[in-house]
Amino acid sequence: MTIDFRHARFLTSVPETRLAPLDSGAEVAFAGRSNAGKSSALNTLSGQRALARTSKTPGRTQQINFFDLGDNRRLVDLPGYGYAKVPVAMKEKWQRSLTEYLHIRESLRGLILLMDCRHPLTDFDQQMLYWCADVDLPVHILLTKADKLKRGPASSSLLSVRKRLPGFHPDASVQLFSSLKKTGIDEARLVLNNWLAESIDSVGE
Repeated sequence: MTIDFRHARFLTSVPETRLAPLDSGAEVAFAGRSNAGKSSALNTLSGQRALARTSKTPGRTQQINFFDLGDNRRLVDLPGYGYAKVPVAMKEKWQRSLTEYLHIRESLRGLILLMDCRHPLTDFDQQMLYWCADVDLPVHILLTKADKLKRGPASSSLLSVRKRLPGFHPDASVQLFSSLKKTGIDEARLVLNNWLAESIDSVGE
């Protein structure tokens, strides 16, 4: 089954996991630092200019946003972390929300983790990888803003992350991605499709 991500539609926003849509079917979440280009990547992958809100001010995504793909499948935009100029209490609330979501959401099939290719594997990124490894959640990394680097440095960044990944999550995969240049879209969509197109009959039972 091939999923047409152009059919993605906004479903709902919730401040915490307990208010999320019914935990059934299958979903893939997107996470990353507040300035990693997460909303832009969601828009690019869905072929829509305004599916997820983008802003020049990092940290605008402050709730868990769900997007419906049909057939009980969803994309999930998690709050950005690590950069937003918000009170410490708010950052701690976001972190608790992220941790809870990753640990209890049974319909979650995988995590797309976005990192700026010029500054990959920050402490926050590493913590996210550890969390996912702890709950056996597949992770695919998008090294975003690849257009900001020339081909050589971009390839070096990719190889460096790929070499270090087993130390954080033994089964994680990684690729280069650029929302501006539309680089890496097919590769990322293939990962999403593989995770979401698996049988969902037993999820949420």
